[in-house]
Amino acid sequence: MSVTTDPPAASGPASSPVPQHAAFSLSVLIALGFCHLLNDMQQSLLSAIYPMLKDNYGLNFAQIGVITLTYQLTASLLQPCVGIYTDRHPKPYSLAVGMGSTLIGLLVLSRATGYPMILVGAALVGAGSSVFHPESARIAHFASGQRPGLAQAIFQLGGNAGQAIGPLLAAFIVMPGGQRSLGWFSVAALTAIVVLTQIGRWFRSHGGTRRAPRRTATRAAAPVHARGLVARGVVVLGLLMSTKTLYSASLGTFFIFYLIHRFGVSVEASQVYLFIYLGASALGVLVGGSLGDRFGRRNVIWISILGPLPFALMLPQAGLAWTVVLAMIVGFIMSSANATILVFAQELVPNRVGMVSGIFYGFTFGLGGLGAGALGSLADATSIEFVYQLCAWLPLLGLFTWFLPDIERERLRQRHAPRPG
Repeated sequence: MSVTTDPPAASGPASSPVPQHAAFSLSVLIALGFCHLLNDMQQSLLSAIYPMLKDNYGLNFAQIGVITLTYQLTASLLQPCVGIYTDRHPKPYSLAVGMGSTLIGLLVLSRATGYPMILVGAALVGAGSSVFHPESARIAHFASGQRPGLAQAIFQLGGNAGQAIGPLLAAFIVMPGGQRSLGWFSVAALTAIVVLTQIGRWFRSHGGTRRAPRRTATRAAAPVHARGLVARGVVVLGLLMSTKTLYSASLGTFFIFYLIHRFGVSVEASQVYLFIYLGASALGVLVGGSLGDRFGRRNVIWISILGPLPFALMLPQAGLAWTVVLAMIVGFIMSSANATILVFAQELVPNRVGMVSGIFYGFTFGLGGLGAGALGSLADATSIEFVYQLCAWLPLLGLFTWFLPDIERERLRQRHAPRPG
């Protein structure tokens, strides 16, 4: 897959401001989304093979949760650092290097002979993710033109599609082929490395790698929000992200076990149902990002966080067919906030896109890992059904969207405010 290269942007002196956006580039966004698909497909294989690892190594739910914790902590702790560094020192080829870590992690997992090596492989896959997500989100923002919500939605759609495909590949390739068949997916990592190298060339040729001075005309012209408003917005967005992430962790990590334990379905059938849930979530990302550009991001966040509540409450009481349907509805609505929350945060701090992307992606991964570990321990102490009954109330925290600042209105107020002199 190749990236169509537009005519290079006119180069200026080294002290010229870093451009906030290039023109909307669908080819670059599709290429980023494709690599996001490959990246998250490889990562989702880890959770999809949990039943096999549980049986092969005699693991309990708490140990399964620790695998997710190990992966997501390495994926989360490094992301803000990567984002902060690349804001000041853009590295267009760091994406390809990060994918190399994922490749090595997959090979380690395919050859692991014990629990410690499984944790090492999970950590390497997480480290690759820590480089990929903040930098690729920053390039997607750069290629977004005037449609940042749509751009992030296209980028994140690839990731959600990869997460949905992973369980199917696990069901029809890894489960029959065994643990060592994970090594076959190194081909996907090599493909992503080739495409990401071309994306790095495009980013560099369009001026995206210019080093940002501490104070520039671009920064002065960017929308400036009061520090109190920014702090309140970040805190509320973090709380809303926590709600979404914890509930998603309960579904993404333990949905297979819930279906097997409650309804007695086979491992292969449960992975197909997980694919259906993740597919609905992927569609929700694209719809939510587009609606956020058109109707306002705050409005979309209201619906996406609070909206799943009645369906989440019904899910633990439903039979198998309705469980799958309700999981699709919850996944579709809740995932519509994915791109919207990130773009909202980027607009709050418009000159630190890499840092903001790294913090929010890192926060999501870290909280998901902690949540998976805690929920796994709770499932061991009680039951997997109790976990789903408890998590069903999490969307109620969407009421905190009331405290989210209306930055669209604030931007209009600043635009029409009388200028001094």
